[in-house]
Amino acid sequence: MTGPVLPLSGRLDAAAVAALWHQTMRAASAPVVIDLSGVTYCDGAGAALVLAAERRAKAEGGGAVVGAAPDVAAVIARARDGAERAWARPARWKPEGLAVSLGRSTVAAVAEKRDSIAFLGEAVAATGRALARPWTLRWGDTMRHAEAAGTQALPLVMMLGFLFGLILAFQSAIPMRQYGAEIFVANLVAVSVFRELGPLLSAVILAGRSGSAFAAEIGTMKVNQEVDALATIGLDPFRFLVVPRLLAAVLMMPVLIATMDLAAVAGMATVMVSLGFPLVAISNQVVSWTTPGDVAGGLAKGLVFGAVVAGIGCARGMRTGAGPRAVGEAATAAVVGGIVAIVVIDGCFAVFFYLMGW
Repeated sequence: MTGPVLPLSGRLDAAAVAALWHQTMRAASAPVVIDLSGVTYCDGAGAALVLAAERRAKAEGGGAVVGAAPDVAAVIARARDGAERAWARPARWKPEGLAVSLGRSTVAAVAEKRDSIAFLGEAVAATGRALARPWTLRWGDTMRHAEAAGTQALPLVMMLGFLFGLILAFQSAIPMRQYGAEIFVANLVAVSVFRELGPLLSAVILAGRSGSAFAAEIGTMKVNQEVDALATIGLDPFRFLVVPRLLAAVLMMPVLIATMDLAAVAGMATVMVSLGFPLVAISNQVVSWTTPGDVAGGLAKGLVFGAVVAGIGCARGMRTGAGPRAVGEAATAAVVGGIVAIVVIDGCFAVFFYLMGW
């Protein structure tokens, strides 16, 4: 060793380091060589003292650490390695190229479509088996889900239906008044609600309440590995989890739509009565300008909407990843996917009804 030496000796533990820190740092403010030949024990605090003194001495041209016993040198080496990783600069983020991004998105979309088709096939097969042998269906779970999706949603459906009927009547009465045709507001609102708004709004409510609940329930079971446990003991998860929810949603949609239609007509009638029209005239307009086909068409769309909303909710739940965050993402995806699917299918129904002249 040449040059000044900073000898450290004895135990370099937390208590000793607290007493030696300032003195050692002052001594290391020179090109010293740190001699650890007298150190008998060194822990993390002692290693931090040695590394800090080494860094300061290196700034002055010294800083060599010599004489450490093997166990002391190992502790210092681990501390130096950890410090270097902690202070290492993270790799600079580089945005993906357009081709890589498109390729990754395409692969993800194809995988999702493949999973959706597989889920649809398994759900249809499980539903067919349950309908062919109805005694194997879990009627208790089906009724429980029907109560949650239908009975408990009726107050919300009634309130929103009444308000929509009220709003539509007010908004329609303003332009109709210019032509003295306010009585036709009853026709306009009734046809709109029976054919379009009743099924659409009921399906949106079902997606927001029950679609997300289906995804969260099944997703939580997936995270807790209860779905895997069912498959392990030889039980079909689709028969236990998916089919009861699908049937409950399909069976409850006509109830929700009928409630929405009646509540909207009640809201419209409230506005018309306030404008001076008697209830007899309002009911005559509704009965004479609407047909059973208008109501039946809305109910038919509702059955499809119910199956789609429940299917998307269950599919998102079955594809839930790991952790509570994945459950939340599955519930959100179920609501968004359900509403988008409802609007797309409703557009297809509109084109189909137009071509058929209905």
